[in-house]
Amino acid sequence: MTYGLVFNLMKNLSGQIAVITGASSGIGKAIALCLAEQGLTLCLIGRNPSSLESVASSAGKSSSRVYSYQADLTKDDDLRSLVEGIKNDVSCINLLVHCAGVLTTGRMEDTSATDFDSQYYSNVRAPYALTKGLLPMITSCAGQIVMMNSSIWQQARAGLSQYAATKYALKGFTDSLRDEVNGDGVRVLSMFLGRTATPMQADLHEQQGTSYHPELLIQPEDVALTLLSLLALPHSSEVTDIHIRPMKKTPS
Repeated sequence: MTYGLVFNLMKNLSGQIAVITGASSGIGKAIALCLAEQGLTLCLIGRNPSSLESVASSAGKSSSRVYSYQADLTKDDDLRSLVEGIKNDVSCINLLVHCAGVLTTGRMEDTSATDFDSQYYSNVRAPYALTKGLLPMITSCAGQIVMMNSSIWQQARAGLSQYAATKYALKGFTDSLRDEVNGDGVRVLSMFLGRTATPMQADLHEQQGTSYHPELLIQPEDVALTLLSLLALPHSSEVTDIHIRPMKKTPS
């Protein structure tokens, strides 16, 4: 495939409609701005209204249209209102990207079931419920679904048992979903990311008392560019799993 053909395939994304969770910062923000440059209509979802509005304003400089929705995806009322709002604003969904999530640390003896519930609701139940609510709009145009997952599921480490469990669960849900919707022409991608320079990662280093070197980590823009190239692939093929890790080891 020539570079010219790849460029033309990316141009074909123009005019498509993308829904992105966690769009107010980090990976979600980088993906939103990257897709805006391709001319997609964006539906941006986040919990922080001021940060979300800032991203929407930046995306609006190149995107044909940007909608923003302040919502807490762990709350059923917010989820219902969000789904109805998106249905009222756009006719179909070509791309659903799940970037929202939370991470808390702690050894087994120091964490509670309430801590576990919080991560489960954000990292598993929210993408499940939102995908379910929007699935008819995705299948109607043979769209694509992307789950931002973590490399932690390959090797769960001490102090991260709750987070790791949610990421194992997200992988299981994603793999089953793919098997269900492939017949409708819907592609489902998992992106398994190593440590990425995001506010969540900065918070994690603070919790662990370790020095933070964002320049040595995956950059959110790297993830966005990788995703863009995969979205542009012809529908004759499907990439199911992508693993990305930092090139260099973070010093201790």
